Order: sequence, then structure tokens, then C-alpha cells
Amino acid sequence: MSESIPTRIAIIGGGFSGVMTAVNLTRLAKRPLHLMIINHQRPTGRGVAYGTRRVEHLLNVAARNMSAFPDQPDHFLQWLRSRSEYDDMPERELREKFIPRMIYGDYLRSILQHHLQANRAESRVQTEFVDAEAVDAEVHGEGARVHLSNCERLDVERIVLATGNEAPAEMAGAEALHDHPGWISNPWLPWYEKLPSGGGTVVMLGTGLTTIDAIITLRAIGWQGEVHAVSRHGWLPKSHFRGMEYPDFPPADIDLATMGLTELVALMQVHCARLREVDANPAIIVDKLRPHTQRIWASFSVEERLTFAQNYAARWNVLRHRIAPEIHAQVASAQLTGQLTIHAARIERVEAAGERVKVHLDHGGPLEGDLVINATGPQTRFSATRSVLLQNLLRRGLIAPDAMDMGVSIDEDHTILLPDGSRSAQVLALGPLLRGTLWETIAVPELRGQARRVAETLLQQTVRHAPEPVMMEFMI
Repeated sequence: MSESIPTRIAIIGGGFSGVMTAVNLTRLAKRPLHLMIINHQRPTGRGVAYGTRRVEHLLNVAARNMSAFPDQPDHFLQWLRSRSEYDDMPERELREKFIPRMIYGDYLRSILQHHLQANRAESRVQTEFVDAEAVDAEVHGEGARVHLSNCERLDVERIVLATGNEAPAEMAGAEALHDHPGWISNPWLPWYEKLPSGGGTVVMLGTGLTTIDAIITLRAIGWQGEVHAVSRHGWLPKSHFRGMEYPDFPPADIDLATMGLTELVALMQVHCARLREVDANPAIIVDKLRPHTQRIWASFSVEERLTFAQNYAARWNVLRHRIAPEIHAQVASAQLTGQLTIHAARIERVEAAGERVKVHLDHGGPLEGDLVINATGPQTRFSATRSVLLQNLLRRGLIAPDAMDMGVSIDEDHTILLPDGSRSAQVLALGPLLRGTLWETIAVPELRGQARRVAETLLQQTVRHAPEPVMMEFMI
């Protein structure tokens, strides 16, 4: 990167990653900067995760682990005390509380406004909110030009890609359903406004966190119809649970990052068996791996990563990305009452069936729904991205897929690596775009550290701060 500090920075994306990059730039900057946060569809600070207006949608992590700042672990807890519904809640209860996601969006927006106002008074950082979609970019010398959907162009020195999760991959047959009233291709839009009155059938394609949101919303609005959810394994997310001390893992004499995938799986199976013998949840092992996951992933060969993604990732995600106990209880109740039925099958294609949509499976079925929602999770093959911006950047050679084709290729400081392996002079990235490089890159504990590191790279600083705390979980 140039020895001069960039003065005009375009941050593409207004979710957690984009907002916290901007906040950290305002915190660390020693000279004037002009930040442009390019965002569309949702208010800046909310993004997909925190853009919900449904109070029943809760965080999947207890409040004690949701600070936006790695060096201030109680920041979110302190902020919650400023709200009337939490100001007198006992500390122990507040720390373990699963807060509505819309409130966490309020938290992010308040952080952003606080730091913008503080820096506006000092005339150090100017922030501009651009309500448009970034659709292309080009580079020239030490600068870049961002093209917007409204035909405007922004000239900047640096670009930060904070575009968040990809939309779900297109289903076979869905190209003929774009205008069909029973087909929902984007599960993060208000699909519940299209529900048939007086019951009916909803089919969820996928059994992950987005499907959980949908089930909880259907129950919250008192809908009385049937829900069918289908995925390859038919696994629903697990509940957080009260953990226990287990100092035997990882073994003190073993560096997990020096083990291959086969050895690591064998070691985990041994310790999972030990936990089962004492009636403890073996998911404790997954949580104990959390501080080591990125280093382990980096040590794997591409072949080992591919093997993990094919054979182990589905089970890992079920154990790793758990949900609030009260949410899990509602889903279990829906199953017990027969409102929710889970199907383990591969989805072959979807097609119109009059006003309904038919889902063809590799065995059993087919299923028909008045509303069929594509909740299969974010697109994971990066070269097939449906983002106009990312496709244009790929075409121009301004970014390149990582070795797994899960996201963009980056250097250690989040600088984009070009197709020839050289470092970009203009573009950086963070968040889910780094999944193939880091694996763990969608949760707040990882993203807050990334946002700080990106800001340091842009400012050419190495700021000393406390490392991410590794805390023994009492509720994991």
C-alpha cells in the first residue's frame, strides 16, 4: 500500500462489518478522512442479520459475548443498561439473556452515531451515507472509482468490501418462478405478508437458522397451517446448554494446528465419547475448539478443507451455530404438535403447480406448498455469486476466488490478492467473503476483530490492544 494515508474510503456494505470498520476508522484516525458507507435496502447498521422488525427473532449468542469492541467485552451489556427494559435486570440474568436482534441493530446504529458526532466535533472524520447499490468498480494508479446503481460514480483511494452473506443459490427450476406468488427466493424479505389466509402449507427449503426464524414468526402471528422443512440431513440447530469444566481438551501437549484432519477428527471422537460417558454434551468439544479454529483451518491442505466441507461441515454447523433455549423449545413444540414436519432428502427441483409450488425430492414427496421459501443458506461457490458488483470485480480481475472458491483471496492484513497473487493497491475485504480463508468469519467475536484489523491496515497502524478473551462458557 502507499505510504500516504488514504483520505477517501468507500465502505461497501452497511451491516456489522461495514459499520464497525467505519467506527474503528473514526476511533483510530489521526488525520482527516472522508468515509462513504454505500448501503441499500436496509438502514445502515442493520444489514440482513439485524434488519428484522420481528421482536421474536433473538440473537443466537448470549448478551455477554456480543460487544462490538474486542477491547471492551462489557460494552453491549453497559449499553443495554440504558434501555428501560434492562436497566434493573440482575447482572447474572442480563449476561445470559438472548436479546432481540432488532435491539442489537439499535446498538450498532447508536455506536455509529456516537462516534460520528464525536469526530464531527473535532472535524477529523467526515462520513457520507450513500443510499445506492455499488455495481462495479475500476482502479487507476493509486485510486479507484465506484459505480453506483443510480449511475453516480465515487472517486476514492481505497475500497472495503463488507458485502455480508451471499443470497441463497438458485434452485433448479426456480428461473421459471420469479413472478410466481407462491415462490420466495429471498427469505430475508417480509414473506409472511404473502401467507395464505386460514392456514395452508408452507415448505421451507433448508433446516438452518433462517428456517428457525420463519417457524418462530409463524407461531408468533398465530398461523395455523402446516410447515414442512427439508434438507439433505434433516438436522435442525441445537440449543445452547449449560456447560461444564472440561480441561482435558485440547490436550496441553498437542498443538492442534499441527494435526491433519484425520488425526484431529480421531482426537475429537475420543473426547466426545468421554463426555457422553459422563452424560455431558459432546458439543463442548466444538466450543473448546473455537479459539483455535482459524489457525487449524489455515494449516489444512486444500484437499483437507474440501474433505471437511463435504463430510463434516453440516454436522459442525449444527453443533457450532446453536440457538436460544426458548427458541429451541418453540421449535420442539411445533414438532410435537404436528405443525412442523422435517424431511431428510435432497431437493431436485421446484416447479409451478397452479397457484402452489411443487418441490421434487430425491426420495419421498413431492411436497406442495402455498408458499415455498428458499432458505438453503448463502451461496457458497463464490465464482457463481449472484452479486452484480462481485461478478464485475471478478471480470475485471480486481478480486480472485480463494483456493476453496468460497470467497475472495486475501493477504493476512485483509488486502485483496489479485489473480496473479500480487496485493491490490486499493481493495480490502472482511466478513463472510473470507469463509474459504478463515472458515470462522460470520460471528461477532470474529467480525469485530476483523473490522479493527481492516481499519489498522487502512491507516497503516499497528495498534496494540488486548487479544480476544477466551472465556470459559457457563452457557454454551
